[in-house]
Amino acid sequence: MAISKAKKNEKVALLTSEFTGSTTAIIGTFNKLTVAQDYSLRKAIREAGGKYRVLKNKLAAKASEGMEIAPALKGLKGVNAVAFTAGDPVALAKVFSKWVDENAEFQFKLGIVDGKLLNVADIKTLATMPGKEEIFSKLLYLINAPAQRLATVINAAGRDLAVVISQGVEKQKFAGAA
Repeated sequence: MAISKAKKNEKVALLTSEFTGSTTAIIGTFNKLTVAQDYSLRKAIREAGGKYRVLKNKLAAKASEGMEIAPALKGLKGVNAVAFTAGDPVALAKVFSKWVDENAEFQFKLGIVDGKLLNVADIKTLATMPGKEEIFSKLLYLINAPAQRLATVINAAGRDLAVVISQGVEKQKFAGAA
């Protein structure tokens, strides 16, 4: 069934608005995906802060012109879908990768993160990396560790003195001559 030019322009405008600001896109192809599987995939991607769309290849290429994800969407063939986000690319890759491992009907084709094209192996590597929150927590730990060590060393002299006095009192070493 042919789509009118106005309808195509409307779809291109919708895709353009959704792609605006997206820095990460993971493209794949699916074969015999059931409605339940499609629903679970969309839900998993939404929970990771991303969006998922089944694409009309030419409309997607036209909608992404001038954007960072444009190279990934040019020249697509076959039935394709894209998961995209402006948020954490690792979170999207982890969720998507886990779902693909459980459902053989979907296969990765390529991806793009901050303008860099990724192949299937790169997407799987991206999925094994720690997420932004985990990296931030490790960084804060590393920043905080020297201050904690300094506080421990400064407190050690007073703590050690208190322990010595406490032991002396217990053993009645400080008892005066009666």
